[in-house]
Amino acid sequence: MSRGVQTFRQADLTKALKGAVAAGINVDRIEIDRAGKIVVVAGAAGKDTPESDANEWDDVK
Repeated sequence: MSRGVQTFRQADLTKALKGAVAAGINVDRIEIDRAGKIVVVAGAAGKDTPESDANEWDDVK
């Protein structure tokens, strides 16, 4: 059984991700629909820093 028509290639996804990162966009996720449309969803600024994962209540004593 064939796999069907290939709607996107890994190179297409890599180009989209590298382009977004080079533009200074914090990528939250990437979505690909059945037609092969690649959507890069931007995250909040500074979200990728380790400090942002900390909870403000972690240091409460």
